[in-house]
Amino acid sequence: RTASHACTMHARSAPVPARVRVAPASRVVRREGARATRTCVSAGAAAESRPAVVVLPGLGNQTEDYDAFASELEGRGFSVTVARVARPDWLRNAAGLADLNYWKGTLQPRPTVDWYLERIDDAIARAKETSGAARVSLVAHSAGGWMARVYLEDFGTESVRQLVSLGSPLNSVPKDVPGVVDQTRGILTYVESRCASAADLAARGVAVTCLAGKWLEGAESLDGFGNAANFFVGQGYKQVCGSSGAWGDGITPVKTAHLPGAENVTLEGVFHTPLGSSESRPWYGTPAVLDEWVEKLMT
Repeated sequence: RTASHACTMHARSAPVPARVRVAPASRVVRREGARATRTCVSAGAAAESRPAVVVLPGLGNQTEDYDAFASELEGRGFSVTVARVARPDWLRNAAGLADLNYWKGTLQPRPTVDWYLERIDDAIARAKETSGAARVSLVAHSAGGWMARVYLEDFGTESVRQLVSLGSPLNSVPKDVPGVVDQTRGILTYVESRCASAADLAARGVAVTCLAGKWLEGAESLDGFGNAANFFVGQGYKQVCGSSGAWGDGITPVKTAHLPGAENVTLEGVFHTPLGSSESRPWYGTPAVLDEWVEKLMT
C-alpha cells in the first residue's frame, strides 16, 4: 500500500487546570469489529511458537523502564525481549560532536548510533532463540523508531516481520521555519531520504504501523500561567515539526510520528513515555491503551 491509513482511538486523560489544552477525556472506544476483551494469543500455543516481540527503548530510557510493558505483552501470549540499554549508554551519542557534519547539520546516524544498532541485533537474536520464531516484531519507542529504520536499511529485513513505532519522530525537521534548529543535526533528514519508506518495507515483507499520542496541544504564545504547559510543550513541538500549535504526546507531534505509506493510528489522550505515566496519564503501553493496538502484533 502506498497511501497512508489513519484512524483515531481514545483513552482517558488526566484532570488538568482550566485553559490547558489536552485531548478530551473519553471512555476507551474500540475499533469496529474488535473484541471488547483483552486480545491474547491462544493459551494452548506452544512456548516455542509464541510471537516474538523486541522492544526498543527510546532516547534517555533504559531496559527496566519497560518491565511493566513487557509483562503486559507476556500476559497476552507474546515472547518479549527488551533491547539491553542503560541510561548512561546514551552518552555515547556525544561522539557525534567530533564529526564536522554535526556542526554543519548533515550528520548521519552511523557510526554515532552503531552501539544501539548492535543492541537491536543482539535483542533480535535473543528473541528468536527464546521464542523459536524465525522473525520478530519490532516495537520501537520514540527515537527507537528511526533507529529501527536505520537497522532495517543496513542490517536487512530477513529477521523482522513488522515495525510498530510508539511516538517516534519519523520525518525530517523543516529547514525553512525561523527559530527551528534540527536537534538531530541532520539525522532525520538522512533517514527520510536514505532509508526504505513504509511502502518499500511492506514490499520486503515488513508491515509498518505508526502510533501517535494526542495528549497535549501546543501554544504559540504564553497567555499567563493558564496555558504555560501548552506553550512550553509547543516550543518543543516546533523544533520537531515546525509548528508550536500542533497536537502531540508531549514530546512528539502527531504529524511527525506518522509515516507516509504506513498504517497510522492516533491515540487520544496518550502520553509519550512510561516515566511519569499512570492510569490517569496513560502512555502507549498502559493496559487500556495497549488493548487498542495489540492486535497489530497478531497480523
